[in-house]
Parts: sequence; C-alpha cells; structure tokens
Amino acid sequence: MPTSSASLPEWLAHLESLHPKAINLGLERVSAVKDRLGIAFDCPVVVVGGTNGKGSTCAMLESMLRQAGYRVGLYTSPHLLHFNERARIDGDMASDAALVEQFAAVEAARGDISLTYFEFTTLAILRLFAQAGLDAVILEVGLGGRLDAVNVIDADVAIVTSVDLDHQEYLGDTREKIGFEKAGIFRAGRPAICSDPVPPKSLIEHAEAIGADLWLVGRDFNYSGDKQQWNYGGRGQRRNALGYPALRGANQLLNACAALAALEVLRLRLPVGAQEVRNGLVMVDWPGRFQVLPGRPTVVLDVAHNPHAAATLAQNLDNMGFHRFTYAVFGAMQDKDIDGVIAHLKGRIDHWCLTDLPLPRAAFAEEIKQKLLAAGVVTGEGADAESTIACFTTPVEAYENALNRADENDRIVVFGSFLTVAGVMEAQSKKN
Repeated sequence: MPTSSASLPEWLAHLESLHPKAINLGLERVSAVKDRLGIAFDCPVVVVGGTNGKGSTCAMLESMLRQAGYRVGLYTSPHLLHFNERARIDGDMASDAALVEQFAAVEAARGDISLTYFEFTTLAILRLFAQAGLDAVILEVGLGGRLDAVNVIDADVAIVTSVDLDHQEYLGDTREKIGFEKAGIFRAGRPAICSDPVPPKSLIEHAEAIGADLWLVGRDFNYSGDKQQWNYGGRGQRRNALGYPALRGANQLLNACAALAALEVLRLRLPVGAQEVRNGLVMVDWPGRFQVLPGRPTVVLDVAHNPHAAATLAQNLDNMGFHRFTYAVFGAMQDKDIDGVIAHLKGRIDHWCLTDLPLPRAAFAEEIKQKLLAAGVVTGEGADAESTIACFTTPVEAYENALNRADENDRIVVFGSFLTVAGVMEAQSKKN
C-alpha cells in the first residue's frame, strides 16, 4: 500500500502488482467498487468502442464540444508518453495530485476486491470526472466492449467505429463474434451509432434485440464532398461546407461522421453551432494517428498494429505522393497478427528497421525479420542495397538508423505498437 505521500509513478507501480492478470474481463468486481464509490454522472456520457478509429472519434467529438464552450472530460487509453494523457478535463491533462487523490479513494473502497491496472485506473478517472462539474464525458473503451471496465457506465450515446480482427484470444476469431462484443456498450432505448460501412450482423441483431436506437452509416447518416469541403447528413440535421479534419487519413471522415451523429442525437442537451463544428474539426489534435512531422525527410507516426489499421496506413501512404525510398521503424506485440500487418505494407517499404520492445509479450525484432523473409521481403547487402532488414534493441536506435540513412526525399514510417511510436516521440521531444 503506497503511503499518503506516494508519487504517481509509485502508485502506478503498485497498481501493476495488484492482480495476477493484466487483462481479466468482467464487470462484477468493477461494478461493486463503482457502487461503493458512488460514481454517477448528471451530464451526457458518450462511450466509444471499435477496433480502430475510436481515439480519433473521441478527439473530434471533444474538440467540437469544447469549441462550443462546454467543459468536457475525455478518457482514452493507452497513453503514449505520460499516464496523465488518459484523463483530460477541459483539454488539459489531469495533474499527478488529482490522480493520486483518486487512486487513494479507489484503494480505500475496494477492500479485498482485486482489480487489474486498467480497472483500477478506470474507476479512478471516472470518479475524477464525476466530481469535476463537467458538461459532457467521453469514454473510450479499452478492449472489446461488453466486458470492458468502461461498460459499467450506461452511455447516453454509444458509438462503434469499426469492427475487425484484433484481440481474438479475448473477443473471438470472427467479425461476427467481435461485433457482438463491441455491441455490448449499446443500451435499450438509447442511440447506438455504428460507422463501420459493413457492420457485422451480430451487432445489428444485438441492437435490435435490446431495443437500442441504431444509427447506421449509409442509412441514418452519411457524408459527401469534393476535394475542397464535405457535408454531413443525418436523420434530421445537415452540416454543409465543412473543412476536412486536421487528422489525416482515409477513414477520418467516417470517424467525423460518427462524432457528428452523436452531436445530432445530443443537440437538445448540448447544442453545437455550425462554426463551432468547423473550428473543432480543423483544430483537433490526436498524436500518433497518421501524424506527419514537419521537416525532411518526411516522418509519419502511426499506431497501426493490426491488419485493418495497416490497410488504412497503406492507403494513406499511397496518397502521399512520390518518395524515393520508404524506411519503416516497426515493433509489435507477439500476440498481434504480424503476418497480416506485413501483408498490407511489404510492397510499400524498402528498408525495415525492426525493434525489440520493453515488454515480455513483445515480439523480438529477429522474430519479425523471419516473418518478413517468409513473406518474400528481400534483403540486400551494402550501402547501395535497395531493400534491407535490420534489427535493433530499442525504437530510438531503429529510428536513428533510419534517419542516418534516409535523405530529404525519402520517408520514414514509425508504426506498430504504441511503445514503438512512443519511443520515437520521446526521442523527438528531447531533441526539441
């Protein structure tokens, strides 16, 4: 048990040791502690799940609401550089002191109930938001939906952004099984928004079975546009002449549509004007999601770590225009479909800089190299080789190697696990 003067890092180290499993899906333990803490919200709550795109959707929704003057709490995970990133109030990260206070409250309330790191920190941040006098709360699902700790809160609006294969050991090995898990955040009689263009039948059937108000992209809301601007159309609201979101990438209009559909269903409780929507989309910031850094060579940061996200990353790279060579800094967890990620990107990468990662479940760079070779990626020798594979012990070493070899007309893509992107971001921040 940390002392009353324990720091945030000391608390986080303590939380990592509380439960024998990193992931232990189920709501009984979390619900019991939530009830003891008396966590409740008197403002609209939006819960956002999905395989990919949920963080971007949360960020756009937060940005538009804040432009309208609302005080918003945003919970997301995982973080890139600092744990505090997970809890934002009115655009600012929660302070160490605020988080430590909530950790102490959860520790006191849980008694003999064992909580995972994610469950404990989720409860702490929910209590922080409940006490903060907010106008709106946005909660990103951690894993799946039905049994995720965030699902102890009944959402006023639930969004599922996309459904694809990831975390199969917990959620199932088909889109239908995973779709059912994602749909677990829907509630009877409340809006349930899905921006996946081809939603699994299981998601639709579950929404109908519980009597949720299902909004499907292409049926209940959609978008149209040209190279200059785009338009949103919902059941009873249109948003015209919108600028493209500041977040780059092929799927961002689908994510923006989902956020605008949520604003449409909340328009009587949280009205947001046309100019506030435009400003929110233009000013949104969400690091690590097809983030292009200024300068030369071109550097792209993207936390694409499953085949669906890799396919989107590949499309986004194709849309960037010509680069002489593309270098990849890539590291991933062993339980991810690394072969599926490679299949989408191998034809777009010339030089692979593979990295180990500081977690026991991470794949070694040498393991990823063998997968690349098995996929037919050719590696040459010497400085003039047009295709290479090199292995490194840290993301920073891999990135420095790519930087040293690339010229101003080349491109470096840092992708895979959050830890890969975070390692490079931390190195960049120290330089700046």
